[in-house]
Amino acid sequence: MGRVLVARLDSMGDVLLAGPAVRAVANGRAQYGGSTNHVVMLCGRQGEAAAAMLPGVAEVYSWDSPWIMNPAPRMTGPHADRLIEFVRNSRITEAVILTSFHQSPLPLALLLRLAGVERITGASTDYAGSLLDVRLKPGEDFPEDQPEAERALGIAEAAGFRLPAGDDGKLHVGSVPDVTGLVGDEPYVVVHPGAAVPARAWPPLHHAAAVELLQGAGYRVVVTGGPAEKSLTATVAGPSALDLGGRTDLSTMAGVMAGADAVVSGNTGPAHLAAAVGTPVACLFSPVVPAIRWAPYGVPLELLGDQNAPCRMSRARVCPVPGHPCLDSVSPEEVVAAVERLISGVSSFSTHVSTRRKARNR
Repeated sequence: MGRVLVARLDSMGDVLLAGPAVRAVANGRAQYGGSTNHVVMLCGRQGEAAAAMLPGVAEVYSWDSPWIMNPAPRMTGPHADRLIEFVRNSRITEAVILTSFHQSPLPLALLLRLAGVERITGASTDYAGSLLDVRLKPGEDFPEDQPEAERALGIAEAAGFRLPAGDDGKLHVGSVPDVTGLVGDEPYVVVHPGAAVPARAWPPLHHAAAVELLQGAGYRVVVTGGPAEKSLTATVAGPSALDLGGRTDLSTMAGVMAGADAVVSGNTGPAHLAAAVGTPVACLFSPVVPAIRWAPYGVPLELLGDQNAPCRMSRARVCPVPGHPCLDSVSPEEVVAAVERLISGVSSFSTHVSTRRKARNR
């Protein structure tokens, strides 16, 4: 059994999108007579909980990358040494570095070389010299406009790893808890109003109006959010929706998402968590990044928002256009209609027809 490091150094959603690649690496080179691998997942603190939920991950190591995180930690000798010593002491001989189009694998590859890693695979637009043994050239060896999950799997495949027979290549997490005691046993829709950055956020009062309309249409609504979002979730839930703001860790939230008929979310980690448990998503998607790469993957999907707005491809964290037209132009009524299409199974845009779940009509 080999010890292979798989790196995805950014947020929870990015780590979840790495799931198919992780399973391929864990499967090893079995088709060539090899054995399965012990996968060590390297991620930042924001992705640590998600990494622990991925099938195929045997061990998680958290290290905050100075060239990925925002705000960035200082790059000091002791900070670099902590990673180098961990990798060296873990007897890791191979690494697969997963990145998005705007990231370079080379800083990490340099540190891994210093730690003694013998074989490193990554995708780099820049000349990699001796830092990468297997280098894919974005735009030449693979198209940039493809889902992030498929990009990551392609990097793993270039290293020689393949998914096991019967693996559907979709997002998955390990076992999720039964949350009936938290949400009850009646059908419900999840609304997750938070977003990692303001440019990707639909206004709170729009969310609150959508919740009222969903309830008026006969849906029970559960509102989710982290500890820092309790004021937001209280506003959105109003007097009658179930407010779970600050009451779930990532595993519990996965259980809540898994039990929902549909999830309403922005382009943020919980949207990918919903996809990983097979739940349809109505995604309020700001085009600051392209939907073809970062939309929820592998589940029925309703994509909401003006994908041709002036902020398109800007990667802005704060909306650069007065009035935030890409999302503010979406009405609560449109969100409710999207949810109804998802639940009835007539969604106008679907990336995957799920056979695991049955829609429950009212």
